[in-house]
Amino acid sequence: MEREKTCQGGLIGLGVMGWNLAQQLGEKGVRLGIYNRTGQVTDERLEGYEGGNLHPFYTLEELCSALDRPRRIILMVKAGQAVDGLLESLLSLLEPGDVIIDGGNSYFKDTQNRAKRCREKGVVFVGAGISGGEEGARHGAAIMPGCSQQVWPMIAPLLLPAAAQAEGEPCCTPLEGDGAGHFVKMVHNGIEYADMQLIAECVYLLRRGAGWAPEKLAALFEEWNQGELESYLVEITGHILSQQDEETGRPMVDVIRGRAGNKGTGKWTTMEGLDLGQPVPTIAQAVFARYLSAQEEERQKAAQALEGGTAAFVMKEEQDMAEILRRALYCAKVCAYAQGFALMSRAGQEYNWKLKLDRVAAMFRGGCIIRARFLNEIRKAYEEQPDLSNLLLHPAFSRKMGEYVLSLRQVVAWGALSGVALPAFSSALSYYDGLRDPVGSASLIQAQRDYFGAHTFQRVDRDGMFHRQWF
Repeated sequence: MEREKTCQGGLIGLGVMGWNLAQQLGEKGVRLGIYNRTGQVTDERLEGYEGGNLHPFYTLEELCSALDRPRRIILMVKAGQAVDGLLESLLSLLEPGDVIIDGGNSYFKDTQNRAKRCREKGVVFVGAGISGGEEGARHGAAIMPGCSQQVWPMIAPLLLPAAAQAEGEPCCTPLEGDGAGHFVKMVHNGIEYADMQLIAECVYLLRRGAGWAPEKLAALFEEWNQGELESYLVEITGHILSQQDEETGRPMVDVIRGRAGNKGTGKWTTMEGLDLGQPVPTIAQAVFARYLSAQEEERQKAAQALEGGTAAFVMKEEQDMAEILRRALYCAKVCAYAQGFALMSRAGQEYNWKLKLDRVAAMFRGGCIIRARFLNEIRKAYEEQPDLSNLLLHPAFSRKMGEYVLSLRQVVAWGALSGVALPAFSSALSYYDGLRDPVGSASLIQAQRDYFGAHTFQRVDRDGMFHRQWF
């Protein structure tokens, strides 16, 4: 390194995401100091690297001394104790006004606590959600920094070069409030769980219920990706379904065990929905579906012990069947996104964040896993109605749901009668029907609560709380 030149920023953690992000920043002209806890990893990463903007350091002291003031350091390390350990070391080396950016998948409440701790030292702590996986880190990600408008100009030169572009706009914008960036990334991942589960159910239903082969499904998803379902997940699904295993000649999806992993963000989204009293049932069902997939031995036993009680369900011609599924998938995806955006809206009120959901939708349009064509419509909806309580209530989406919801009902019925589990599709339909029901079934539940626990109830004809002597 040319020691007379300082670095514009630092990056700690050269795992897959960290290294790819470092290369992206270096290629965009950012002079970046890089550090990894194990120096050997640093050397291995730089072996054969031909760029000139990445400069290695082997102690935190050397890294911090080589950075422009105020210093800006991105942490790309595993969430949890690794972040806290690094924070402890860095706070002894940094000065008031310096900035630490946590780019990992940290829990937003941990981020809030870390921000408070850093503030006591005069250091700024920013939780920045980064979505897009390895490809996004290398070629442009959706980046969600939780910071004030005052801090943003300090970190923008380090984050904007790494952001994806969507229709000429960077997929990176400040989200005001400690923890807001990691919260939005958490909800993004929750929506991702639901979206992936819906697509998987759609494929499985056509395979189990209609006998479609993977190559036929690949062509269908390629076709869908040309229309209003265009999205990254629909695109890669078509590609996955077209692949064959070289060893066996079987479709690749058929040699992969049906056990889906998870890293906790879907669970956090579900828990936050429970804590805030904001229903996210399709996200929750997607999480539970992954848990059930892991209970492989129990499912094998149940397959032998439990009767299906199925009945024939006659579908229309294949072309009609595909269109029904396309419409149902659109409906269910909109319900999942509506749940996630409603949760973000509720969290903004609870935590006093100034979340602009149109900007969140704009960020999701590029680089991230849930990027999709209809995010432009979601953005437009929140631009027109910033206080929109639920995406389904915007005229553009309520009209579309009205046109398509019968298809969603048909698919749920098809799955039920065929004995194919569709937890995400079913929950999306129940959410839609529950939301549009002005009465609901809860009056009986409240009567039951009052009966056995004297929990009281409200009446429809006068104000106040009441208790009845039921016996």
